[in-house]
Amino acid sequence: MTTILFAAKRADWAAYEAPLRQSMADLGVSADLVLEADPAEVDYLIYSPASTVQDFRPYTRLKAVLSLWAGVESIVGNTTLQVPLCRMVDPGLTEGMVEWVTGHVLRHHLGMDAHIQGQDGVWRNDVVPPLARDRRVAVLGLGALGSACAQMLAQLQFNTLGWSRRPKDISGVSCYSGEDGLRQVLSQAEIVVLLLPATPQTENTLNAESLALLPRGAVIINPGRGTLIDDEALLSALDTGQVGHATLDVFRAEPLPPEHAYWQHPCVTVTPHIASETRPVSAARTVMENIHRHLNGAALLNVVDRATGY
Repeated sequence: MTTILFAAKRADWAAYEAPLRQSMADLGVSADLVLEADPAEVDYLIYSPASTVQDFRPYTRLKAVLSLWAGVESIVGNTTLQVPLCRMVDPGLTEGMVEWVTGHVLRHHLGMDAHIQGQDGVWRNDVVPPLARDRRVAVLGLGALGSACAQMLAQLQFNTLGWSRRPKDISGVSCYSGEDGLRQVLSQAEIVVLLLPATPQTENTLNAESLALLPRGAVIINPGRGTLIDDEALLSALDTGQVGHATLDVFRAEPLPPEHAYWQHPCVTVTPHIASETRPVSAARTVMENIHRHLNGAALLNVVDRATGY
């Protein structure tokens, strides 16, 4: 009998058990779904990096680890993990990210903060935003989440630019790649959305040099990873007005410490890593469909490339 071990946070079991069992029934997956098991008898791990399982060597029968998180940077370097690692690519997670990114892009594009600040009786109608087609918005990172967000922004008629390390072709999006491409994108972008993975190559993508390329007053929106930004460089750019505002959902340390300068800065909006939560119902279906594929001889989906880290 196939054994599937739920090796995420114990507190998440209550939310995931019923959706996982329902997906098993719907797909006809015959297996034992358990919260505890002899490691030597486990075939699949449904996993989050917050799990107590950090040494995979006892799992001698293990065929794959299926992460409930989109980010895998905290596990991909684990040398005891020798089987395929599948990251979470879930329609619900993607939809949530598209909604969050679109909402905040529109917020900054329309100048909502200035229009509603204080509700103090002041009639502020001196600044009228351009139409979306005249606003240049860049999405850095064109994986599943970045591509979906860029496509939505393009559908709203934004002049949408996209950048990735490797060439991409997305309808309605002007796609760039490579270091020269990044400089070209940043030099045009009035709003920048960061959706790159956390790897050694992407750390501090926005630093003093790259922030200086932006049109003065550009807006940064980061629902990707905290390591993508050099915090001191961003704070300096905010102080000088080179960057007009930063809306940040992810940070190097989470929860963001109360004494961090981002909390007090008037040109920073902090949100508590809520851009797109994994929804148990859709995530359970995604994980179980992947296990079902593998049990029936098909290749696993969304397997992490250890060389690139995503």
